[in-house]
Amino acid sequence: MAAFEAAYGAAGAWTHLFRQAAGFIEIKLLRCEDQTGRYLTIDRWTSAKAFEDFKRVFAADYKALDAQLEGLSWTEVRLGAFEEWPYPQ
Repeated sequence: MAAFEAAYGAAGAWTHLFRQAAGFIEIKLLRCEDQTGRYLTIDRWTSAKAFEDFKRVFAADYKALDAQLEGLSWTEVRLGAFEEWPYPQ
């Protein structure tokens, strides 16, 4: 669990990669209080377009990091894309 937290936390490898992209805000790593080893990661971007641009520009880096960190998680489920509401003006 320590390796997962280090990789996916605010100072981890994913944050380092995401920080290279315009529009990245932050990663939040939440640890479940009821189930050991269960986490929720929240990647925040200024817009859906910023995230899509990141995925296009950094596709190779993303794939390489994902392969490097393989085995740190058992399953990954995308919950969806959400926007802050009410949307900040």
